[in-house]
Amino acid sequence: MNTTSPHSPDAPRRPRIVVVGAGFAGLAFCHSFPKDRAEITLVDRQNHHLFQPLLYQLATAGLSDADIAQPVRAILANRRDITVLLEEAKSVDLAQKTLQLSSERLSFDYLVLALGGVTNYFGHPEWEEHAPGLKSLEDANRIRSNVLLAFEQAENHGPTQAEPGLLNLVVIGGGATGVEMAGSLVELSRNVLRKDFRRIDPSQARITLLEGGPRLLPVMDPALSEYTRKTLVEMGVEVRLNATVKSISHHRVETNQGTLQAANIIWAAGVKANPLLAQLGIPTDPQGRVEVLPNLSLPGHP
Repeated sequence: MNTTSPHSPDAPRRPRIVVVGAGFAGLAFCHSFPKDRAEITLVDRQNHHLFQPLLYQLATAGLSDADIAQPVRAILANRRDITVLLEEAKSVDLAQKTLQLSSERLSFDYLVLALGGVTNYFGHPEWEEHAPGLKSLEDANRIRSNVLLAFEQAENHGPTQAEPGLLNLVVIGGGATGVEMAGSLVELSRNVLRKDFRRIDPSQARITLLEGGPRLLPVMDPALSEYTRKTLVEMGVEVRLNATVKSISHHRVETNQGTLQAANIIWAAGVKANPLLAQLGIPTDPQGRVEVLPNLSLPGHP
């Protein structure tokens, strides 16, 4: 009978597993991996797990931070075999099996990359300044602050003296995030804020949804796409299909269908893989994704 404790000096060294990313995939791995079978280190640049599907409700004042974010350490409180580090992964050396963080380097036997995606501005990173994406608490709070501030500024100046476009909101991207965002902005302006102001009518806010393709929700069934379009139009959203963005500047969006002035421009037009994958030395597709084997490992790195 083997009575050696896994923590005793004579016990065989447990494999070192480093997990990068405390999103759904990273936490699912940590929860499913048997206890005390490995030395697991979970690395994330945020100390909370974020339920991203509800970010649009935070951005439109329907929820608060605590409703969609939970501390990672609290989630893993019963897993004493997992160390959580508030760090940012900078680079990976697959040959040496090391991960460079902001302030230290970790060695690993196995590396789990669960990084998630980043906002894709399709070669125009300068657009981010004027059209924030929706991938983090910071993004959502920035959008909420800007949207509510626009209503306050319009109230200060009155309906006749307000800056043109102050109550115009443009959402770029007709996927799930863009559709949810546009609908939630209608709810905010038509219902939530309806009685809060005296000099302006929030329901007069103009909400425009731009989609570069021929239909909304392009990955869904066409019938659902058309139903969604009709519903948004009935709610008061101006839906523009086949609308490609040419440029974005301060309170201004130029498209192939004309120019829009809007104090709030929100980017929901797509995501791409985390840039960390690009320096692995493995071929990637145009979205920065790497090819994996059926077991999700990298070719040549089982």
